[in-house]
Amino acid sequence: MTPAVTASLPSLSSSLQILLLMSALTLLPAALLMMTCFTRIVIVLAILRQALGLGQSPPNQLLVGMALLMTVFVMQPNLDRIYTAAYQPMVAGTLGAEVALARAGDELKGFMLGQTREADLRKFAEIAHSGPYASPADVPLPVVLPAFVSSELKTAMQIGFVVYLPFLVIDLIVSSVLMSLGMMMVSPATVSLPIKLALFVSIDGWTLMLGSLAKSFGG
Repeated sequence: MTPAVTASLPSLSSSLQILLLMSALTLLPAALLMMTCFTRIVIVLAILRQALGLGQSPPNQLLVGMALLMTVFVMQPNLDRIYTAAYQPMVAGTLGAEVALARAGDELKGFMLGQTREADLRKFAEIAHSGPYASPADVPLPVVLPAFVSSELKTAMQIGFVVYLPFLVIDLIVSSVLMSLGMMMVSPATVSLPIKLALFVSIDGWTLMLGSLAKSFGG
């Protein structure tokens, strides 16, 4: 092997390491969001927008921003415990990075277990051919993660159904009234949209919706 080729191998290895590191940093925010309450909140807000019939208003960026702010609000006690038990000791040098990361992971795992159905834990434990476990706390994190996401999706759909139902009733009533009046050329959405907006604003819908979402996590 020539010296030039030999010298290029360490450089190639370093480049691959940097590439893998950058890829991991790109995926890390998405992975962290999947371990918090963000999934449920953003899905419910998207269903609410669809139920109101507003199209792209509020825009996706605003919905994601609202979901992020609500995630920080709901997760504040967990974030405080991570900061106190893991981050501060690590910065002070009294705790190693691996131990601090393990403590932070245990805190997030505790939150996820509090929102995960036992049926989902059993199902993914069976798929992973692991267990049985004495308690949900003994389930390893790789099994808890997909079970948590599955539970959050189901819960979000259930909440979304309850949110969507009254607006669907309004659409049906408006459509029936227009047909009975012979106004079949008028789009029901044109008439129902201002009615739904007036109803939503009159009951202070955004505050009610965001507050109910926060309370759905046991807060």
